[in-house]
Amino acid sequence: MQRCAVRASRLGQLAGARRLASTSKIVWTYTDEAPALATFALLPVVKRFTDPAGLSVELSDISVSGRIIAAFPERLSPEQRQRDELGELGELAKTNEANIVKLPNVSASIPQLEGAIAELQAKGYDVPNYPASPSTEAEREIAAKYAKVLGSAVNPVLREGNSDRRVAPPVKVYAQNNPHKLGKWPEGSRTEVRHMTDGDFFVSEQSAVMKAACDVRIEHVSADGSTTVLKESTALEAGEVIDAARMDVAKLRTFFEEELSRCEKEGLMASLHLKATMMKVSDPIMFGHAVEVYFKVRR
Repeated sequence: MQRCAVRASRLGQLAGARRLASTSKIVWTYTDEAPALATFALLPVVKRFTDPAGLSVELSDISVSGRIIAAFPERLSPEQRQRDELGELGELAKTNEANIVKLPNVSASIPQLEGAIAELQAKGYDVPNYPASPSTEAEREIAAKYAKVLGSAVNPVLREGNSDRRVAPPVKVYAQNNPHKLGKWPEGSRTEVRHMTDGDFFVSEQSAVMKAACDVRIEHVSADGSTTVLKESTALEAGEVIDAARMDVAKLRTFFEEELSRCEKEGLMASLHLKATMMKVSDPIMFGHAVEVYFKVRR
């Protein structure tokens, strides 16, 4: 009798799961950079599991271009307009029904924003240029709209809801007092970690603490001594830290080629991790170099 009861209960759970699937959906955020690659590569795999279960998966465009289009509906034709899907997700995040599996980590730099604006304009979208130094009320209004597109514009909106990932203080204190000990590393394991030793952000990083409030200019000095002003003026407060680092692309590609060739020769699977410049434009650029070198090695 006990076994029958368990089976009946299990059947009830399955039936409930099917009913839930028919009324629930997964919202998959379509974004820029590497997450776009994840969408094209992983989404078909996810749908292979969800489609037979009757669980719908819909795309939500919160890419930089999508956010720009949504910010200026009054300037666009009805066919060009796009819903403020980021705002809609922010409202959804506040509901009890929403379960956020993984927050999209998306921001935009000024060059990315200006590149997206230029591309949209070339495609016939009447979106305004980004006013770097707004001087009129109209320009200040445009700058305020673009400010919502720039920076960490996505996470704060979605974290208004039930997606706070901060650890509860008692749990954090317990983890600090009882650090997890790593298991014994199998002697036969061929897993290893390799990293650059020269020419990367870690080696080149420089920082300075401002002794007093000041204004600095950011310049690039080329090998021949010529100077290009990257940003004319940046105001800094007393005690503020300014930090800079650079990546030597030639050394990066050499590192990629050496390690990928070694993995190819020794029959190892290569796994690439780019986390040093989280939410910066550098990651997709470095990933692009990795892809080029990978196919060079594979040839």
